[in-house]
Amino acid sequence: MAATGEEAAAMDSISRVPPVHPTVLSLGGSSESRGEPSETAADGQVVPAAPKKPTSSSDGGVETAEEAVEPDINELCTDMFDKMAVFLQGELTGTCEDYRLLENMNKLTSLKYMEMKDISINISRNLQDLNLKYASLQPYLDQINQIEEQVSSLEQAAYKLDTYSKKLEAKFKKLEKR
Repeated sequence: MAATGEEAAAMDSISRVPPVHPTVLSLGGSSESRGEPSETAADGQVVPAAPKKPTSSSDGGVETAEEAVEPDINELCTDMFDKMAVFLQGELTGTCEDYRLLENMNKLTSLKYMEMKDISINISRNLQDLNLKYASLQPYLDQINQIEEQVSSLEQAAYKLDTYSKKLEAKFKKLEKR
């Protein structure tokens, strides 16, 4: 898959290193500007040399063999490996963080299920207690039902007795009027 847009620009900037003339590279801590050869003055100070101009008379933008410099492959490889290491480290760090988040979520979910298990155990225990209490109250509830039936039958008898007494009273009044 080819990189496009910003990715391509980023890859280009990573791979580009300004050309350096081999005589400019120094192992000491000199204050030379990069890419320009230097000369030493009589008093021991480093003086940058004037940049070389192209010797081609036909085109001012064409480099000569002296100016065309191969970039140092070791530096480019080191730079590439450093940047690749940073990239891979970032990817691995992101993956580790994802796994850490997933692990924390699993722990919290496990704790939540443990709480729910404890709640369900308590509910089950309370339901068993209620069933035992209901079983112990069942004889009393049966007695209440029997009493209610007896009260109903007594009430019916009282209504019948009231109706009969009203009939008797009506007959008595009728006989009394005669």
